[in-house]
Amino acid sequence: MIPRQVALLSFEGPDRYALIGGLATRVTQLARALGGGGHDVQLFFVGDPNAAPVEPGDPGVTLRRWSQWISRQHPRNAYDGEPGKIHDWEVSLPPWIVDQLLVPAQARGERLLVICEEWQTANVAIAIDRTARERGVRSALTLMWNANNTYGFEKIHWATLTRAAAVTAVSKYMKFELALWGVHALVIPNGIDEALLDGADPVQTKAIHDAFGGKPSYVKVGRFDPDKNWLQAIDALADVRAAGIDARLIVRGGKEPYGDVVFARARERGLAVSRLEYEGSDWREFVALLAAADTPVVHVRAFLDGPTLYALYAGADVVLANSGKEPFGLVGLEVMAAGGVVVCGATGEEYAEPFVNAIVCDTGDGRELATYLLALSADPKLADQLRASGAETAARYTWKHVLESLGRKIAYVDAIAK
Repeated sequence: MIPRQVALLSFEGPDRYALIGGLATRVTQLARALGGGGHDVQLFFVGDPNAAPVEPGDPGVTLRRWSQWISRQHPRNAYDGEPGKIHDWEVSLPPWIVDQLLVPAQARGERLLVICEEWQTANVAIAIDRTARERGVRSALTLMWNANNTYGFEKIHWATLTRAAAVTAVSKYMKFELALWGVHALVIPNGIDEALLDGADPVQTKAIHDAFGGKPSYVKVGRFDPDKNWLQAIDALADVRAAGIDARLIVRGGKEPYGDVVFARARERGLAVSRLEYEGSDWREFVALLAAADTPVVHVRAFLDGPTLYALYAGADVVLANSGKEPFGLVGLEVMAAGGVVVCGATGEEYAEPFVNAIVCDTGDGRELATYLLALSADPKLADQLRASGAETAARYTWKHVLESLGRKIAYVDAIAK
């Protein structure tokens, strides 16, 4: 059973300043699902330095922006000034959580669930365990540390962490990655917001689809990182166009320097690149600019809100989530829920069944991806099948289902702690 009071600790979160990747989506939606289920959730994250330190979020959720005094000196995003923020969390958060949340919970005869996310919080979890023991309240604490990725594993003192907290992971793939470090983990998958099952907004989706002008259009969203198989996407587009199909690729990456490598590869393959930039909040402006873009590769340099992003997924012919190393693949599930066709990699996307609900690339070879994209162009019924099966799959991965699994895993963690 999940305790009534829950604390989630994550560098990423719902603010644009902290809305960086899948972790932000995970903790925001997990907090919302828990709050909607009647839990009292405290979401600690490295939030906007100019926002209120504490404010209500979704029903049942309190947003707590930590380390704002450091964030004011590092305005780029939550990871800007990361070493100082990590140190601040290790020093200031454990006593606050124990004294302000755990001690009162024990006095009420309740338990407190604390879930720490990613390597930045490993020492925080260790300090929470130590502080709770010093205060004599460890028996009222369920403490978990969750791995969403392998980043920073080499910086973690695993023997100490595994004594302090139950280690969890978002997929079997991550479970096996942890096993390489001698760590046993419980698998608790990510989920998606049940509201996504309604699909993308039909008006936005049609407008975006019409903006493509009848050209096969692929979308790829993610950090510019070699793990995301960007070069495979570029090479596949070049091969598809060489086969006589006037396809194009809509790209939305980050500010990582690897983006220069990606666009250099595009130029090497004879693919012109244009930038799509706008600062407004009206999705219709984005659609108009998209309709005017006429290069094989369109680099979107703008923030796209959730509804616009989901409409882009649904309106495209294919969304390329073809990572070579993907711990879970939350984007793949979001594409399925939005009503799109997704290409996944072959690591943590355990929900993806090749040519049943998704296309799955086993390699990073552009020719493999091009072969599957050409097959889709030749068989429209396959795309319809993938969309329908994908929607059915997404329905099995809502947070409601995930929380049922989380409750059972907590019962096990508490049982072995006695």
